Amino acid sequence: MPRQKNAQNSRLAAAAHATSPDETTTMRLDKWLWCARFFKTRGLAVEEIGKGRVMVNGQLAKAAREVRAGDLLSIRQGTALREVRIEALSNYRGPAPVAQQLYAETPASQARREELAKQRQLAPEPADELRHGRPTKRDRRQIDQLRQQPTLDARWSAIHGGGD
Repeated sequence: MPRQKNAQNSRLAAAAHATSPDETTTMRLDKWLWCARFFKTRGLAVEEIGKGRVMVNGQLAKAAREVRAGDLLSIRQGTALREVRIEALSNYRGPAPVAQQLYAETPASQARREELAKQRQLAPEPADELRHGRPTKRDRRQIDQLRQQPTLDARWSAIHGGGD
């Protein structure tokens, strides 16, 4: 029981430490992305920023760049490009509902993601249809037997090839 109570207290403490723009004016980009739960670790956030997948106000940024409330971030995660406006800063990584209060996704970004989701439903990835992977030994034998059988072209050429 004490462990659960401590976990709840730490979550509440993290939520209480989410600051308004007036209290903390700036913080590192990689730390904010981690606190807002865009990336599981700060190291992953640094890596993605280094690859140029995160932009601040339309400019490529470094991990140590200071961000403040009101900045517009463009974050590429997989095939999706998310544009979010920073609403608040937090020095702690809290629960997901608290993290979602740190930013607001732009309506254009939401519409773009919904459109991509529709496209994925209508035209799924062809590789997703593969269920079995490599052929088994038995499948391979059957394929070899089919290849050894005379083809229709071979029979026709024997018939039309003249022969005796």
